Amino acid sequence: MVIKVRVKPGSRKREVVEAENGLVVKVCSPPEKGKANEELREILARYFGVSKGKVKIIKGEKSREKLIEIEK
Repeated sequence: MVIKVRVKPGSRKREVVEAENGLVVKVCSPPEKGKANEELREILARYFGVSKGKVKIIKGEKSREKLIEIEK
């Protein structure tokens, strides 16, 4: 499954919100050295009930707008 995700780094709490065109994910980590991306993968793995290794960033590694692939 491929989904669109908008990431909001530096938030006070972790949160996943469903939006019209995908998900909005708030992460606590700053967007430096891949910290926010790693936290995003952890949050989405828990949200979809899969291991972290099954969550891959297809597009948007350095952007807030990302395409994520979730393997089931």
